[in-house]
This record gives sequence, structure tokens and C-alpha cells, in this order.
Amino acid sequence: MAVELVYETHSTTTDNEAGIATGHLPGRLSEAGRRQAAELGARRRDGGFAAVFTSDLHRAVETGRIAFPDGVPPLHQDVRLRECDYGELNGAPASLVAARRLRHVDEPFPGGQSYRQVVAATDALLHDLAARWDGRRVLLIAHSANRWALDHLLTGVPLVEVLAPPPPPGGGGGEAQPGPRAPPPPLCGRLHK
Repeated sequence: MAVELVYETHSTTTDNEAGIATGHLPGRLSEAGRRQAAELGARRRDGGFAAVFTSDLHRAVETGRIAFPDGVPPLHQDVRLRECDYGELNGAPASLVAARRLRHVDEPFPGGQSYRQVVAATDALLHDLAARWDGRRVLLIAHSANRWALDHLLTGVPLVEVLAPPPPPGGGGGEAQPGPRAPPPPLCGRLHK
């Protein structure tokens, strides 16, 4: 058997709109983000989910509560779905955090954590989901670092490649500029015990 996972990044926050890397700060959904969360609920409400797991950071919890206001499917908060802790850079410009991302694959951000630590936490959650939700469909609502961790864990793409900035448009020479990426499409996959 397997657990079927569907992943969604939390909806747009006021920090996202201001170009701020929220990290372990709570964050709040913007007006657009609240609309997106309601749309997520409309899109996923009849998806056959046994449960919804969110990060315990406010922006992910808020997304889940707006999307599923009646608590069906049941919402569960899990610390292992938290965004990467940027330490001293929580609340810093997103462009600054993006420019330093590859330095912190294995080395923690000063006062924070590494992306490899996010992968370990996400992997521990996946093992628990496989054991406790076998044969069920589960929705995860979390952050970009968790999406990258899932890409790495479920597809085998090296973490450094998952974290690398996208190539420049047109495939020409030159280096890609670090910066905010467009929200990724939902991730779906099966997790086998």
C-alpha cells in the first residue's frame, strides 16, 4: 500500500508581497492570500483527503483554516513542516536569503538551521505518515523549503540542484539572478512503506 500525498504551499502573505523572507516568524496572509486559501479549499474540498497536515507557523495554519473552515478533513499541525529557520535572517529581504541559499545546504544559517535539517524533519514526517495513514490520501500545506525537501526525497534530485536558482530565460549564458520564485504547482506523489 501507499500514502498518496498532495502538497500545497501556504497562500500569499504580506511578507511575500513585501519581498520579505519570513522564515520561522509567524507571517499573516494578505488579502490575496486569503482569497487563494478559499480557492484552495474549493479546489481540494472533494479530494478524498483523510487529513490535512500543516506547519504550525501561523501562515500555513491560517491557509488550512480558511480552506477547510469546518475542520473536514481534520487539520493537524506538525512542527516538522516548518519553513527553514533563517536564524538572524528571519524577516530579512527574500533576495538576500535566496542569494545565500546554496551556502546553507549543509551549514546552518547563523542562529538557524540548514536545508539538510529541513529534509531530515520532512523525512521523519513522511515515515510517520507512511506508518499511520497507509492507503489514505493526505494533503500537506507548508512552505517552500518543505517543497524542496519533498522534491529531493521523492524524486531523488540532489538537494543542491533543487535549491539552485532557475536558469535565465531563453537558456542564454550568464548567471541566474537569485530571487523569489513563482509559487510551485501542487506536488502529488505516493509514499510507500
